[in-house]
Amino acid sequence: MNILIIGAILLSTLLRSCLAQSARNPDLCCAALNTSTIGSRVAFPGSVAYEQSLSSYYSLNARLHPTCIVQPLSAQDVSVAVRRLTTSTAAPCLFAVRSGGHTPTAGAANIEPGVTIDLSLMNRTTYDPSTGTASIQTGAHWGSVYNTLLKSNVTVAGGRVAPIGVGGFLTGGGLSFYDARVGLSCDNVQSFEVVMANSEIVYANRNSHPDLFKALKGGSNNFGIVTTFDMETLPAEDLWGGLLVYNVSNTPEYISAATDFTDRIPTDPHGAWYGIFNYNGAMDRTDIVAMLAYTRPVMRPAVFQKFYQIPNITDTTRISTIVDQTRYAYIPYRIDGQTSTYLNRADIIHQAVQVFFKQIHRTRSRARSKDFDIVLVVQAWVPLFWKDSEARGGNALGLERFNKNMLNIIISYAWSDKADDSLFHDLAGSERAELDAYARLTGAYNEYIYLNYAGRTQDPLRGYGPDNVRFMQAVARKYDPEGVFQHQVPGGFKLSRTHGLD
Repeated sequence: MNILIIGAILLSTLLRSCLAQSARNPDLCCAALNTSTIGSRVAFPGSVAYEQSLSSYYSLNARLHPTCIVQPLSAQDVSVAVRRLTTSTAAPCLFAVRSGGHTPTAGAANIEPGVTIDLSLMNRTTYDPSTGTASIQTGAHWGSVYNTLLKSNVTVAGGRVAPIGVGGFLTGGGLSFYDARVGLSCDNVQSFEVVMANSEIVYANRNSHPDLFKALKGGSNNFGIVTTFDMETLPAEDLWGGLLVYNVSNTPEYISAATDFTDRIPTDPHGAWYGIFNYNGAMDRTDIVAMLAYTRPVMRPAVFQKFYQIPNITDTTRISTIVDQTRYAYIPYRIDGQTSTYLNRADIIHQAVQVFFKQIHRTRSRARSKDFDIVLVVQAWVPLFWKDSEARGGNALGLERFNKNMLNIIISYAWSDKADDSLFHDLAGSERAELDAYARLTGAYNEYIYLNYAGRTQDPLRGYGPDNVRFMQAVARKYDPEGVFQHQVPGGFKLSRTHGLD
């Protein structure tokens, strides 16, 4: 056997042994943080800061109990934390990184045992009118970002729901109301401030560290901890939008309106839509919802004409600010879901709806939760969204391979009783697999998986294509040669776990 291979095996074994030891002794890692210059930012179980951090996670199943939580206030604080967790006598330590805490998968942005770096207190947004750039700290939520920027009459292509955090959203891609006008949200990032595995703070943009700049746009938490995003801004106009709710008997007309709108997006890039089929178990009721937005203050724009022609039972559309249009309140549940991408065809949505109703029947007979929801979300994925990506420094998503209009479909479950965890995890996977099988059989399947909606058993990075995976792996080796973000940060979708390359 080659001596290099033997050495690599021995090194890997030693690393796993060290990591296992630190996992058994996370108190030493917390002690190392507690005696550092950021010791006052470390929270332990039972403290108000610790409990507030846990209770702010979007889903109940993401509320793991780390050994301690460190809450930095600056990139320098993050640098100190990373240095302590990777080089102190207690190191190497297992840790997680959390910005907004919206990812529902347990362990993606939290850890038990271990250390969670909670970035939620790094939530400032500033605007530089001389450059038209918004500097947004990673722990901010989009509602606060919009509220701050509106004071300067500008906005950014950010999340469509106010409570979503900035960090994970932008490093996973990002869908906004402005996709057809300015592209995916990550392509509106001009620069990243990043704390690297060696605790160095670097600035990645088209001119400095351009490979890291590209990899961070879709590469998630594989390279470092992004602390600030500099984003291009847009003039802030009021939006027309809201939701139209239909009876489920209008499914055929709704599907026709959805596929027609998706094909016509290039004719009016101000329009944005996503569709929801929602079943509420407590009420035993299914509704269809059209979430509409038009990024100019125009009443009932013509691009949505087919949606207006369907009789609705609720209409909340109005002209208002981006702050109002993204306002959203939620009740915490246990959550799981999976996603896939398909050609924009009516039969795909019809099949998805059939599978959706099958799962409702299965769930009603088996669930112990008195309160649960099953949600099927359909939205447009069209080449217009990524046509300018390369001109902006590129991204890691690999979408430039595709030139046909597509649909992103998400199947999500929310439930109240922990005893149903295995049931809903299984249902999420089986529903997506059934729809994938139909799409493969009919030639409508696409390998791309949107990372921000991916389920815990999916491999979204593989869907970026072999060339992009190899590119990201090379970037990870260059900037993190010891594999800190592959092994010491086990949560999330890891390049080291991506498989099946040709």
